[in-house]
Amino acid sequence: MARVSQEHLDARRRQILDGAARCFARDGFHATSMQDVLKEVGLSAGAVYRYFSGKEDLIAAIAGEAVGRVRQAFERAAQDSPPPTPDVLIGRVVRTLFGDEAEKRQGLDRRAYAGLIVQVWSETLRSERLAATLGQAYEGLRVSWAELVGLYRVNGVLVADVPDEHIARALIATAQGFITQFALFGDAGPEFLERGLRGLMSMDLQKAS
Repeated sequence: MARVSQEHLDARRRQILDGAARCFARDGFHATSMQDVLKEVGLSAGAVYRYFSGKEDLIAAIAGEAVGRVRQAFERAAQDSPPPTPDVLIGRVVRTLFGDEAEKRQGLDRRAYAGLIVQVWSETLRSERLAATLGQAYEGLRVSWAELVGLYRVNGVLVADVPDEHIARALIATAQGFITQFALFGDAGPEFLERGLRGLMSMDLQKAS
């Protein structure tokens, strides 16, 4: 019997994940059955269960990929020295996730992909497994973003006496808020976020106080 190449195995796994993501984005996690996924990908149950034990396994894999893309986008955007300002940094991250190239790669409408991410977040409220997966991923993000804030301080562009972790959490919340807003309303792209942050950063705090 001929051995199946790793490339073929990876492509089949990708096919299943992409099909499941389309189903979940279209109908939601709970309204989607494994039969729906099988129909979407055009494979037998045996072929799919070779890679995933069930729907929860698929959801966990999709969640892990989504968080991984956020972290990779951030790490690529933060490679500049000195690091880009928050408006540029977060703008790059959301463009990586929801730009034209990302839409082609994911095979999902960008708003649908944002909705899928929001579904993943809400699912953590009922799934201990998913909560643990995302909790670990969030901790990694928080540490990485806090290190970036430390670089802002070293470079002299951050003077406020606020703990790095607090600022990191605010940056992450900004990105999460954009994803939620985009999923719900779809009426504003990354450029709105960039310009809005740039406007806030231009405030004269001496006058405000």
